[in-house]
Amino acid sequence: MDKITRKNSFGQWFSPIDSQLFEEQVKTLKLDFYTKKLTTESFLKLLLFAQLQEVESLHALSDCLFDDKLQQAIDLDSISISQLSRRLNGLNPDLFQRLFLDLVSQIHAKTHYTKLVMPLKIIDSSTLPLNLTNHKWAKFRKTKAGVK
Repeated sequence: MDKITRKNSFGQWFSPIDSQLFEEQVKTLKLDFYTKKLTTESFLKLLLFAQLQEVESLHALSDCLFDDKLQQAIDLDSISISQLSRRLNGLNPDLFQRLFLDLVSQIHAKTHYTKLVMPLKIIDSSTLPLNLTNHKWAKFRKTKAGVK
């Protein structure tokens, strides 16, 4: 992750991530073993881009790579949908867990977090769809039930 500078937006998004921890996890979990094109770093940048831009599918994500600035920021010219799918399926979630826990500990250190006073709560705005006939209490729309 040495190529990431603070000048581009990816550099700013990645700046809180401990590069030493990231590289250590990639080596420990052997995530870039036999990887030629789509490294874990490039894939993580691509996932971050997809999340922030609300890209709906791997097809749309692959199409986004036609943008020259994105190619330069991610250090990737083009990638097929099947490669994205294989990489996504093969990526060990332990990497995300370690990075997340490290970021949470950084937040706690900066905000003088005390466990007894104010717990950190994760909020997800996803809607869980439910059957309207069985779950009338969870009315989301006229024809749909769900819990947010």
